[in-house]
Parts: sequence; structure tokens; C-alpha cells
Amino acid sequence: MSKSKNLDFRTNQFVVYPAHGVGRVVSVEEQEIAEMMLEFYVVAFEKDKMTLRVPTHKAIDIGMRSLSSPDEVGYAMKTLKGKAKVKRAMWSRRAQEYEQKINSGDLIAIAEVVRDLHRTDDQREQSYSERQLYEAALERLTREIGAVQGGDEDGAARQITDVLMSRAPAAA
Repeated sequence: MSKSKNLDFRTNQFVVYPAHGVGRVVSVEEQEIAEMMLEFYVVAFEKDKMTLRVPTHKAIDIGMRSLSSPDEVGYAMKTLKGKAKVKRAMWSRRAQEYEQKINSGDLIAIAEVVRDLHRTDDQREQSYSERQLYEAALERLTREIGAVQGGDEDGAARQITDVLMSRAPAAA
């Protein structure tokens, strides 16, 4: 595989990697692997203290994408305002579906998980696994919205909390 002239992502650009959330492309480098020269995006996830090397020719296929547009963020916030849709399926099945949505990297799907798992003070308490999924989805949502809004994760977290607190409570 030779060097690609048409790169989809630039150095210092924020990107979303489905399984890990928002990261920053810190460089594009070549490495020789099995006697072939391959080109990689080096993506840093600073909060997780992790670096990922993604082959440039596979980045789009595996779901790596640019940050959402402000319109998509608006739609995600609108999704958060909606009524929670809690299915009556077994928890293990629902947990699997929530995990798939979180790892899809789709901002709207992640917003659905946050909406569906959010609990107010007057509702029943979450189980440990429910809380883990909720916090993972909330963190992914906050990081992407914060990055879209210029890196203000605290402001994004307040905005999400305000939207969640203003909606009608879910049926527990």
C-alpha cells in the first residue's frame, strides 16, 4: 500500500472513533508492516491517555468520522428532550443494545441512550450496570458536543444537564 494523496482527515482535526469517542489526529505516519509501507492516522485520546494508529485506507470503513455539525448537535439536544423509550425486554438485551449504540459513534444514538437511562431524584435508582452505561454515553455525548462548541466540555455538560432536567420524567 503506497502513500495516499487524498487524506480524509488533517493533523490537529478532532475526529470521532466509534469505539473510543472524540480524539485528535496528531500526525499521519508511515510504518513498514510485513514488508509493506502503510500510512496511519495517529489519533490521541488525551482524557483516556491513549493513542491509536488507524490505517488511512481503512479509517472511513471502520467508522472514523469528523465531528458532528452544529445542526446534528441541535438534533441530539432535541432527542434528549424527548420522552424516554424504555423497552420491557430483559435488561441484558437492552444493555447490549445500549452498548451497540454507544460504540456506533452516532451522536443521535448516544443521545438516545442518555435520554433513556437518565434518572431524576424522584425515580428509582439505577443498577450499577445501568449507571455505567449512562455515564459512558453521557461522557461521549459531552466530549463531542464540547469539541463542536470549541472545546468547552463543562459548558456542554451544563447544557445537557439543563435539557435533561427540563423534560418530563420517564416512566420507571
